[in-house]
Order: sequence, then C-alpha cells, then structure tokens
Amino acid sequence: MISDFKQLEDLFKEIDKQLSDKVSIYVIGGAVLLYQGLKPATKDIDLILDDKETYEIFVNTLKNIEFKKKDPTGIYKKMGVNSILERSDFRIDAFLKTVCKKVQLSKEMKARAKSVIKLDSLDTLLCSNEDIFIFKSMTEREGDLEDCISLVQRGIDWDIILKELQEQIQYSGQDVWITWIGERLDLLEDKGITIPIMNEINKLRDKYFEELEKEFLKNPRRKNRFQ
Repeated sequence: MISDFKQLEDLFKEIDKQLSDKVSIYVIGGAVLLYQGLKPATKDIDLILDDKETYEIFVNTLKNIEFKKKDPTGIYKKMGVNSILERSDFRIDAFLKTVCKKVQLSKEMKARAKSVIKLDSLDTLLCSNEDIFIFKSMTEREGDLEDCISLVQRGIDWDIILKELQEQIQYSGQDVWITWIGERLDLLEDKGITIPIMNEINKLRDKYFEELEKEFLKNPRRKNRFQ
C-alpha cells in the first residue's frame, strides 16, 4: 500500500533516470485521490500512456528497475489493463490509450490533466477529477464506487462529464457502454448522490435501446453488432 504521495515522487524520479526518451504518463486512479487527500492510501497506480511506442519504452524501463510484468486476469483483464507491473509495495496498472477497451484518453482529457512532476524525461500528469470519475464509472473494482462518491463530494463539473461522454460516443462509434455508465450512476443515486445530468444520461441510454430495437426489427436473425 502507498500512503504518501512522496513515495510515488521518489519512484518517478527513479524511473526518470532510466528512461531513454521523453515519456508522459497520465495518472487516473487512486494515486490522484491520494495526492488530493481524498484517500488515505492506494494499492496500485493506474495510468494511461498515449501511444504504443511510449508504452513500450515505459514498460521496458520498469523491467530494467526490477519490476516484474504479469498478465492481467479476471476483472483486470475485463478492464483492458495492458500490463501489470509489480515491485515490492508498488503495483502499476498500465493502460494503452483506453480503459475497459472503450473510454479513450481524449485530447480534451489531456488538456485538463495537470502536470505535477516534470523531470528530465518523465512528465507525470494527473487527470482531472471529472475524467477520473468517468474512468472509475467503467470499472467493477471494489472501492471504485466509493471513490466516485468522494469525487462528487469534493465537487465536480457535471457539464464536463456529460460533454466528454457524448464525445466518447463519437470517438468510439459505439454507444453500448453508456448503458454501463448509466447503471453505475443509478447505483450512486441509490446511495443518495444527486446527479444533475441523469436526465441526459437516460436520453443517451434510451437512444441506444431504440436503435438496437430498430436494428433487430430490420433483421431479427442478425447478431447484435455490439456483441
């Protein structure tokens, strides 16, 4: 478990010394909440790298400083984690471009991210609370829903979240995952959280089901294109 963000600072400095090229990492999980004082500790470091070359440079650098790579299984495989790398108390869950194979690191997300540790080769950026809320709404990990509640209590801009969700549908060309987001927001409402954009989310869900029904009526034998 990591209970002090300085532990991460020291790790990132160690990584920086070994890097062969410039690398930017976008941190999306509990490490950001730890930085903000919204969480007392985190057991892993979730981060996204924006392209395959950067991803490979970063992963190989971690191997060079004795991190061991293991293949994701179970819930982490479902989340689309590309690599899990572990060393002592540190565990890094590295994603390439997308989380849960659907929500991608968009240019808007990168623009909202805040650089907190800029070293010679490594730039560590923390994604915004709004974007972390979106990423955590896509997962089934224990504690992610509670983290979403903490983010809401700290204060998030719901308009940013709605716009990003709408644009993610355009990026992916698929809107099936909005039903999953909707279900997670339903759970948050059940816990007493007020979600001002719920009507818009419901409209997106309804649109998906309407299009799905139209497609089925046109060709009932055809397999759902989203499966």
